Amino acid sequence: MNWDQIKGNWKEMKGNARRHWGELTDDDVEQAAGDREVLEGKIQQRYGKTKEEAQKEVDSWMARN
Repeated sequence: MNWDQIKGNWKEMKGNARRHWGELTDDDVEQAAGDREVLEGKIQQRYGKTKEEAQKEVDSWMARN
């Protein structure tokens, strides 16, 4: 699945994102609203990851969905 598909189906995908990144709050996922950069930023904040690490995690998550 590519990011355009995820963004278009964000209402369905946000629950999946919440399950995958359990430390993200509902507000974090809601604020991301399908914006990859915002999601990566939230992952960085909650998990203390670098930008590159967050990007790799999102890439991996996308590949599984």
